[in-house]
Formats: sequence, C-alpha cells, structure tokens
Amino acid sequence: MSAPKSKAPSRTTDEFRGFTPYKEKKGEEYMNEKQVQHFRDILGAWKRELMEEVDRTMHYMQDEAANFPDPNDRATQESDFTMELRARDRERRLIRKIEESLQKLDNAEYGYCDACGVEIGIRRLEARPTATLCIDCKTLDEIRERQMGG
Repeated sequence: MSAPKSKAPSRTTDEFRGFTPYKEKKGEEYMNEKQVQHFRDILGAWKRELMEEVDRTMHYMQDEAANFPDPNDRATQESDFTMELRARDRERRLIRKIEESLQKLDNAEYGYCDACGVEIGIRRLEARPTATLCIDCKTLDEIRERQMGG
C-alpha cells in the first residue's frame, strides 16, 4: 500500500514558502493596500493548496479502499487511512485559521496583536501568516504554558 501521490507536499504554518517576500519602502504605512493584498494572496494560495490536498486524500481513500482478506493487509490499510485522516484534520483546523485571518484582513484587523494591539510585523506574518500575537506576547504565552505544565 503506498501513500497518496501529491503534487505539492503538505506544509505546516512554519513551512509555507510559496511567495516572494514583501519589500517594504521606508516610511510606508503598516498594512497598506499592497501589504493587505500580499497577505490575501499568500493566505488564498495556501488555502487552495490545502483544499487540493483534501481532495487528493478523498480520491486516494476511495480508490485504495479494499476489503483485504489478509488481516495484516487490512490493518496496514487502516493505519494508512488513519494517518491520512489525522493529517487532514490538522489541515482542516489550519484552513479555519486561514479563513479567520482572511476575515481579519476584510475587517482591517489583520497584522495586529490580539493581546496588546501592536503591529505583529511583516516578516513574522510571512513566517506565520495566521499569527495573532506579536513575538513578545507569544513568548510570554509560551512561558505561561510551560509553567502550567501544558
């Protein structure tokens, strides 16, 4: 049993890199029209890629579903399907975060920290387009999480 053949590898938020970095101009207003369009393009392309992966998985599972007489073959197939479904579930949650980010773009709220309201920054958003916290608040959040044993 082989894994589904996909044209583009599945990516986490840390690995998404299908764009040209934005070149900021000196004195440029934060989250101006060009920056908003830049992130709309990044988020839209990422969402399309994830949706295509979901479609590929569905076709793969439909095509590969078989009732193997050998229990070991059945177990292998079930294991493969479980791994695929787990990956798609993570991607489904990521798609929801992307949609939330696109909504924030529509509402002119994208790029600002949910905790303190400061600018998150172009480079941080390019590294993690669904970021909702500035680096300082995210660092504090992670420290609190470690202290709470999470």
